[in-house]
Amino acid sequence: MRIGIFGALALLASSPVLAAEPSPLCVAKQQDIERRIFTAKTQGHSRELDGLNKALRESRRNCTAASLEAERARDIRQASEEVAEREAALAKARRGGDPDKIAKREAKLQEARVKLAEAELPLGT
Repeated sequence: MRIGIFGALALLASSPVLAAEPSPLCVAKQQDIERRIFTAKTQGHSRELDGLNKALRESRRNCTAASLEAERARDIRQASEEVAEREAALAKARRGGDPDKIAKREAKLQEARVKLAEAELPLGT
């Protein structure tokens, strides 16, 4: 039986030995989701559990280093936009002069800056 070079390549490509290994970043993400699933199970959070199980399935099906990097870039952009919105709200509160509003807006801005700093961390940290 002669399969030819293309047949041999097709067999090799479908071999489980040569199947692409998942990105270590994807493995870490999936392990994090699995930890969160365990916590949700032990605390009886069935709705959260449903969402986490779906996230785990999607991650196993679609996760790549490139998709994680795109998600990270999106998170950074969103966090930057939130910081800008919080800065504008603080400036408006300062113009109004209400110390309570200023303090609340400063706290919200600080939270947004923390989220941005977390989003800017390199993947895998």
